[in-house]
Amino acid sequence: MKDLLPDLCDNYAQDIRFLPLTLFNYGHNAPFWGQIVTLRCFEDNSLVRNILSTAGDGKVLFIDGHGSCRRALLGDQLALLAVRNNWQGIIVNGAIRDVATLAQLPLGIKALAACPIKTDKRQMGEKNVVLNIAETLVYPNDYIYADLNGVILSSTALDFSVLKTES
Repeated sequence: MKDLLPDLCDNYAQDIRFLPLTLFNYGHNAPFWGQIVTLRCFEDNSLVRNILSTAGDGKVLFIDGHGSCRRALLGDQLALLAVRNNWQGIIVNGAIRDVATLAQLPLGIKALAACPIKTDKRQMGEKNVVLNIAETLVYPNDYIYADLNGVILSSTALDFSVLKTES
């Protein structure tokens, strides 16, 4: 099912929050979904590496880079680490790089933009905090669903068995 979000929104209108942020698709997998791990960091992806080095167990990392597109918070090496550790996807409120390689990886990736410049490494950031993105709260351990239509959030896992199968 490529158009997952329209059906989820139709069936779970009272249970979802729409993220009104224009994100571009950079990964091979769309749609993608999973439980959220949050990270807030600014132009420093040290903690991104730390998190993606752990077992993802089908989760989605949501990185709040404060919307900065001056440094890339995700590149090919970190994305490969995510694939090896069973992460389903990564959403970046900021920039990514190595876009041609990312498009080939079995991973969902959304970001604001691409930037070829790497980040500083200062080991700064906050993991598993509530994020406020485009006036929408993103909670750790909630669920996120993403496809070419956008991103929605839910406090509980949504049941796909109620969806149409012809989408």
